[in-house]
Amino acid sequence: MTDDKDVLRDVWFGRIPTCFTLYQDEITEREAEPYYLLLPRISYLTLVTDKVKKHFQKVMRQEEVNEIWFEYEGTPLKWHYPIGLLFDLHASNTALPWSITVHFKNFPEKDLLHCHSKDVIEAHFMACIKEADALKHKSQVINEMQKKDHKQLWMGLQNDKFEQFWAINRKLMEYPPEDSGFRYIPFRIYQATTERPFIQKLFRPIASGGQLHTLGDLLKDVCPSAITPEEAFQQSLYALCNGIWSGEAENNTCRSCAVPGGAE
Repeated sequence: MTDDKDVLRDVWFGRIPTCFTLYQDEITEREAEPYYLLLPRISYLTLVTDKVKKHFQKVMRQEEVNEIWFEYEGTPLKWHYPIGLLFDLHASNTALPWSITVHFKNFPEKDLLHCHSKDVIEAHFMACIKEADALKHKSQVINEMQKKDHKQLWMGLQNDKFEQFWAINRKLMEYPPEDSGFRYIPFRIYQATTERPFIQKLFRPIASGGQLHTLGDLLKDVCPSAITPEEAFQQSLYALCNGIWSGEAENNTCRSCAVPGGAE
């Protein structure tokens, strides 16, 4: 798993071409030009959009600038979801570049968490890492790491440094030779068509008979509507996986989307 470096690198450097435009009702001193950016799938919006914020603040009255937030076709985008997950959940069937609207006022308190600094993002990221390791290793690996190791994980993600991140993260992806795998697979299945934001339950990587479980096995168990006969495929749900099955995601949690319709 951890030797598949080419695959890990391809996942890490996955990018989404994106066009940011300022909301039409924002008060500006001159016309705001769109801003284009290649967004990393494995990062977070509020972590990689400093340039976007500075670009639009140049044309705005300072008294009109409050906390920045983003939306897509009327849906506020949750900054604590990885960017790739947001795209798969809301825009996977749209043409690129992904069109995101930027707001500086009327923060949607009921829909979004506040993010006043990168310390908030780091705290969320490390909480996800610890939750995943509790499922995989009873928290033994993360607890044995030093504070500098935790910081290296975070700085690797923040600065988009693949080698820096994986020098530490590989420890979280290993298990003793005498074990046949992790205790449980950390995962979340997000649904675009339900009020329940995601499905999460205990799921072992190996069946009682000894065979390895697949993503299909997991979906059959926790989201059977995502697995249907081929002839009913167009009316079914299909899964989009942000990262690699086995937990090779930015915070060690396999995040999949179950979205309406068949894949194009």
